[in-house]
Amino acid sequence: MNNPTIHPVILCGGSGTRLWPRSRAIKPKPFLPLVGQGTLFEATLARCAPEAGFAAPLVVTGTAHLDHVEAQWPAGIGGETIVEPCARNTAAAIALAALRLPEDAVMLVCPSDHHIADAAAFQAAAHAAAALAAEGWLVSFGIEAKAPETGFGYLQQGEPIGDLGFRVARFVEKPDLERARQFLAEGGYAWNGGIFAFRVGTFLAELAAHRPAIAAAARAAAAGGRSEGRRFHPDAGAFAAIESESVDYAVMENTSRAAMVPADMGWSDIGNWDALWAARPRDDHGNSVTGPAELVQCRNVLVDSDGPRVSVIGLEDVVIVVDGDEVLVTTRAGAQLVGKLNGAANQ
Repeated sequence: MNNPTIHPVILCGGSGTRLWPRSRAIKPKPFLPLVGQGTLFEATLARCAPEAGFAAPLVVTGTAHLDHVEAQWPAGIGGETIVEPCARNTAAAIALAALRLPEDAVMLVCPSDHHIADAAAFQAAAHAAAALAAEGWLVSFGIEAKAPETGFGYLQQGEPIGDLGFRVARFVEKPDLERARQFLAEGGYAWNGGIFAFRVGTFLAELAAHRPAIAAAARAAAAGGRSEGRRFHPDAGAFAAIESESVDYAVMENTSRAAMVPADMGWSDIGNWDALWAARPRDDHGNSVTGPAELVQCRNVLVDSDGPRVSVIGLEDVVIVVDGDEVLVTTRAGAQLVGKLNGAANQ
């Protein structure tokens, strides 16, 4: 089994709507200590440590979040920050990172806003994915599906590739509840968590084959860019001309070399307050409390307050968040609608 050094590419951004009011556009969820003491961004860097076989990270972020990235970057860790002048989705971000690495390097693309409870399982999956990527496969992490989730895309497992992983038989868009239940009953389906391993040269060739305009514009943006200490600034005009498209649509659903490695690592995208309730420690009644609070005869309640005491009596399946002068109260079932509130949408 080939064990190439893994170059982590950490995608860092977000609009801060789904975990409003704690998460805001000026400080979205990667930079918040939502689970445990450190932030999600700090935890992402820690999982990709040199002693676990990772090279110094490449972080792709926007100008609005650059200060947060640099403030939370651990001392003594090298690497580079690619500063996007505007948001152009994941195909462009990954292409820029690839163009800053040697063609034979293996890159691991990691969102910075996910929670992974089992770092050792993540690292084992990363090395399996990197070994496949070094052989020319474009590899997705197939997150073990624990529930019939309708908020994620799914990967259907195909034929095995040695003992490392499997071909992807097909990519499935976010299903309705009935189809999601069917996937779990059938087996062989995993969640698409947006974590990928690519050999740089293979990825750039596939991008050029399927999205030549994106590939050419990314090359122009990288070639016209400039370095400033640890920062790399792509050419703003060339980058702005790139079509905004996800790597899933641009490359993964078009390539004939799509593979997956199974990953059971306590993963959550922390996509809303209900997901955060599930990821946080809870007491015997299912309650999770951060900040000053008193709960009486409550079950499955999340309270997150940055100051004022929250007192709750006799409620079930409710989320209460206090952040400065903003207060959110929702049922857990209603948590997916938070991003549509005026306070969240109009930041």
